[in-house]
Amino acid sequence: MRELEQERVFCGIDWASGHHDIAIVDESGALKARARIDDSVEGMTELLQVLAEHGDTAENPIPVAIETSHGLLVAALRATGRPVYAINPMAAARYRERRTVARKKSDHLDALVLANILRTDADAHRQLPADSELVQAVAVLARAQQNAVWDRTQAGNKLTSHLREYFPGFLAAVGHRREGIFHPIARVLLAAAPTPAKASKLTRAQLRALLKKAGRKNTIDAEAERLHAALRSPQMRQLPLVEQAMGRQALALLRQLDAACTSAEDLAEAATEAFEEHPDAEIITSFPGLGPLSGARVLAEIGDDRSRFANARGMKAYAGAAPITRASGRSTVVMARRVKNQRLAGVGYMWAFSAMAHSTGARAHYDRRREAGDRHTAAQRNLFSRMIGCLHHCLTRRTHFSEDIAFPTPREVHLSLAA
Repeated sequence: MRELEQERVFCGIDWASGHHDIAIVDESGALKARARIDDSVEGMTELLQVLAEHGDTAENPIPVAIETSHGLLVAALRATGRPVYAINPMAAARYRERRTVARKKSDHLDALVLANILRTDADAHRQLPADSELVQAVAVLARAQQNAVWDRTQAGNKLTSHLREYFPGFLAAVGHRREGIFHPIARVLLAAAPTPAKASKLTRAQLRALLKKAGRKNTIDAEAERLHAALRSPQMRQLPLVEQAMGRQALALLRQLDAACTSAEDLAEAATEAFEEHPDAEIITSFPGLGPLSGARVLAEIGDDRSRFANARGMKAYAGAAPITRASGRSTVVMARRVKNQRLAGVGYMWAFSAMAHSTGARAHYDRRREAGDRHTAAQRNLFSRMIGCLHHCLTRRTHFSEDIAFPTPREVHLSLAA
């Protein structure tokens, strides 16, 4: 009986939209149980019952391997406090070839493969971090806001491409602003006059009213005069009926852009509010180049489980900031890391770029790398590596960013070495 209680078992779950297959194996790889559940409370109850029948307890929970890190099933498993491993589907496919050479695929076989991955190579895979509920909420909002920004960019590109086909004068009239077609004035103006014919009939009084509606508060008369002249400048035109049809299409694309802009703004506000409630927010925003929104994106990807990264190098590798060395025989090549958290790497690029404008040490570090022969991207990635290493240190020690410590002058370095 004691041997049975001490026997280790492992669970694999093949996730699908309609049902989930479960396989439990022991230390020898023998199948102990199999089941199929649906994505419901009853299915979760059945899963917990099967695990309990094979020795699952609160003190010694059975680890679970699954091919996704999202969804209700994963959230419910994480809430039980058990180790959950999100196995990359490509890695699982390679393990499947160890079970069969026929390349056959079935839900039960996939669940069995996942369970055996934990049995043989659990140390080679990372379990999902034990992040707090607040960080998980920040991650949802920050990633959704980033997706909304991508949708906004895509919608803006579609609308811009369409306007070039029949209304290039509008793009010339609003293109002097940095936001271009995304600016509220541009969107309000296009909604009122989606064709060159309608735009040329707008009076100065109507333009002033549209500018006020878009939120313009100063130099309204001068801007109305400029738009009045720009929208009446000669340009090539489509046939009248074709122009009207393309105007209707522009309004449809504009509605998509307006929705994407509203979503991005609302989610940015929500992500910022949630981020500022977290105790790590003050430390993260103490770094030059990180504001509330970019800080929320950073926190969403690194989490607040401090055991997730053993050292700063692990966090750098996760962000793609640490290089990777490939050695074979006498050949050694140092390359940029391509397998990384793409969201964290993306915000890291903006972080490093902004830090150079707010930190003399960061700018000097970038300049030194450029003088050493690095291209712009490599020098910026090296700066990001330095900054995220400092972030790991500050979060671990619970201290704010210090310019003097992060980027000491050569004299300070010499004195510290001498001491």
